[in-house]
Amino acid sequence: MESYLVFKDLAIIIIAAKFFGIIARKCKAPQVVGEIIAGLIIGPSVLGLVEQTDFLSKMAEIGVMLLMFSAGLETDLKEMRKTGFAAFLVALAGVFVSLAGGTLYFLAFYGWSAVGTEQFFRAVFIGCIMTATSVSITVQALKELGKIKGKVGTTIISAAIIDDVIGIIVLTFVIGFKNPDSDPGRVIVNTLLFFAFAIVVGLISYKIFKWFDNRYPHTRRIPIAGLAFCFAMAYIAEKYFGIADITGAYLAGIILCSIRDSEYIAEKMDVNSYMIFGPLFFASIGLKTSLDSLNMDVLVFSIGFVIVAILCKVVGCGLIAKCCKFSLSDSAKIGVGMMTRGEVALIVSQKGLSVGLLDPVYFTSVILLIITSSISTPIILKLLYGKDDASNNRDHTAFLYKKERDDD
Repeated sequence: MESYLVFKDLAIIIIAAKFFGIIARKCKAPQVVGEIIAGLIIGPSVLGLVEQTDFLSKMAEIGVMLLMFSAGLETDLKEMRKTGFAAFLVALAGVFVSLAGGTLYFLAFYGWSAVGTEQFFRAVFIGCIMTATSVSITVQALKELGKIKGKVGTTIISAAIIDDVIGIIVLTFVIGFKNPDSDPGRVIVNTLLFFAFAIVVGLISYKIFKWFDNRYPHTRRIPIAGLAFCFAMAYIAEKYFGIADITGAYLAGIILCSIRDSEYIAEKMDVNSYMIFGPLFFASIGLKTSLDSLNMDVLVFSIGFVIVAILCKVVGCGLIAKCCKFSLSDSAKIGVGMMTRGEVALIVSQKGLSVGLLDPVYFTSVILLIITSSISTPIILKLLYGKDDASNNRDHTAFLYKKERDDD
């Protein structure tokens, strides 16, 4: 492939993503919905104008890093401490309800005789795919709605991060049963070591950035150093601890969220994300979709797969949120916010392909789940928040009317 052809791809992706993003906003839907649809239309499934390449994949990964770093920077640590235990319970429910739901669905579709055979491990792996939550799409939707700093938004983001860590541990156990060389215990130890490392490095880095911020306040060197720190944490998490790089990027943002210029750093990150990396990431979801191998059996399985995967997250996470004394409306938002699947589900699926636990034909099911949940989640969240805002406006109007009558 000629190197200059990538500029054509970038031009098409950016123009299409922004065009469909504007249409989405005109239709009262979040912009990310339009960007995902843009990727689907210009990708192999429809027009075939752009194909996914290694370069575009890496650019999309940078988009995820920036999005997660920004989410960490905008996190309210006081609110996070309040929701930490609830977020852990929500994540735990989301993982194990999805794991059980996916396994039972596969067995129900292909026969219970698979129990005890290698086919059973394939069923469990389908459940593993369902456990992965993609926080990046929900983060963008919450940012557009201005709700990312609230109790619900913080709970969703924290739970999604914990969800991925638990999901990775479960995945390692499943692979361990098939591959004796895998060591599930080591993954648990690595996870604990990474968070211990993040605490130590976080305290040191916070003090360094605080000094740096006081010496060079509101200068561009602050966000530049912050971006380098984000990428370093993402690299260390993946390379040395086997933890998802997005977790490292998010923790980098958490570490810096309390310095004076955290909003300034987030503002600079948003410029890069809005201009190129964000559209590339969301459009890449559509670009990865190919419907060539789709037949009626796979289509029927895929529809059921999508329904079960979405319901498991909404019901499992939503019920636990209600048990943690969230209101019914907020519990619904948490359940919906946790139902998105994205890059982590793709990573898990590719791992399954490499070890022989997933037939390539079911990759279509995963892509359909990612697209369906990625498009529906921002729309439903906007409806839920819009309903609450309308209710609050009615209550405020009624209060003012009552006050006027009392004054009379």
